[in-house]
This record gives sequence, structure tokens and C-alpha cells, in this order.
Amino acid sequence: MDLKIGGLRVLVTAGAGGIGLATARVFAAEGARVHVCDVDEAALAALAASDPAITRSLCDVSDRKAVARLFDEALAALGGLDCLVNNAGIAGPTGRVYEIAPEEWDSCLAVDLTGPFNCTRLAVAHLKQSGNASIVNLSSQAGKHGFPLRSPYGAAKWGVIGFTKALSAELGEFGIRANAICPGLVEGPRIQSVIANKARSFNISHEEMTERLFAGVSIKRFVDPADIARQIVFLASPFGKTISGQEISVCGDTRMLA
Repeated sequence: MDLKIGGLRVLVTAGAGGIGLATARVFAAEGARVHVCDVDEAALAALAASDPAITRSLCDVSDRKAVARLFDEALAALGGLDCLVNNAGIAGPTGRVYEIAPEEWDSCLAVDLTGPFNCTRLAVAHLKQSGNASIVNLSSQAGKHGFPLRSPYGAAKWGVIGFTKALSAELGEFGIRANAICPGLVEGPRIQSVIANKARSFNISHEEMTERLFAGVSIKRFVDPADIARQIVFLASPFGKTISGQEISVCGDTRMLA
């Protein structure tokens, strides 16, 4: 299927690994021009070698000065902006709310919730000039269900959905769409680390914790980052022109989180 996005100008945050890398590659395969940022210098160097057409910047989205530099570099590379994918996020601490250090709370929300704000506020003026403008924010099933021992992450991801709905209402008059993707248990090292930390907190095995997490999921397998990427790319295409303000799950039907 031709998604008709040849030449689309796309910025993906945290685009050198995981969901972000899969998204950048799917966009590029469809003919889009893609710029990514990441905090991982080694991953950016690897991307330069493997995907030289994807331009890149070093950036921590919680740092507003760094985000300003990112936009200067991205706009210079792309010549404008049609789509912003706010993918950057961290897992945050694992523990009961009274065990979490305030600094860990602040750090998680700074990246996972304030980061999308930092990027979006600079993107809007450029998106207004696009004929096919969209913002896709990465939330989570933790933004739709309570997630024990992960209160900072859950709070941030619930916030991302509220932020997305506000953006859709504010920006629709300019033809800018805004949607949130809510992944489930995504294959990769991050979820394995989360499982390991929760297993230690509950004093159970890694395998038992994995079973607990999948107990509330209909399709009991980890989500492929490429499946999330394809959903994001569809939303950014002209075929998604009337889809806005939605929280879209790619999760195997997650009904609860343990």
C-alpha cells in the first residue's frame, strides 16, 4: 500500500533505538525525510553507519536549550516539518510511592511528559505551514490502567493522553492532527528491566512476574516495535487525515496491568 508520504518531513525523538528507530526506518522506507534525536551517542553513531539518510542530533528532550538546538538542526536538515513523533521516554523508578525519591519522580516526568511539551511548543509554528501536519505522542497502557509500583511512569503517560487531547482541540483549526499511541508490553530490553525490577519488589521470579503481566492481556506475546511504527506512519499519512484526539492501543488487548 502506497501511503503517499514521499518527501514528508518527520522528526522522531529517541529515534536511535527501540520504537523510535523502528518508526524512523518505516518512515524512511516509505520515502519520508527523517531526522531523529537521542541521548545515546553510541546508538546515534550506529545509526549513522546503518542508515546514513536519516539525519540525527544529540538531545535530551527535558533540556529546553538542547531542544531549541535540535529544532535548528532538524529544520536545517529537513527544510520544514510535517510530523513530530514524541517518542522519547524513560521507564522511571520501580517502587511504592512512599519509596520513590522525589528526584526520580521529577526526572521521569521531565522526560516523559514535559519532553513532549518542550518539542511540541517549538513544532507548531512549522506544522501550521504543512499541508499534512500531525503530532503523534507515545503514551502507554500505563496511561490507561493503574500500574502498581510505577506511579511516576503511569502519571506521566496518563498526562500524555490529556496533553494529546488538548492539542487536538487547540490545533484542529490549523489542520494539525494529534494522536497518542498506547503500546502494551513491547519487546526489548526496557520491558525486561521493568519485569526484573517488579519481580524483585514482589519477591517473585522473573517468569512469574511475566505471567502476571500477561494475565490481563488477550494476545499473550510481546508487541513488535515495528507494529507500533506502522500505526504511527499510517496516522501521519493522508489516510489518517480525519483521525485526531485519539488514544490508540497497540497492545494485544490489555485489560489490566499487574
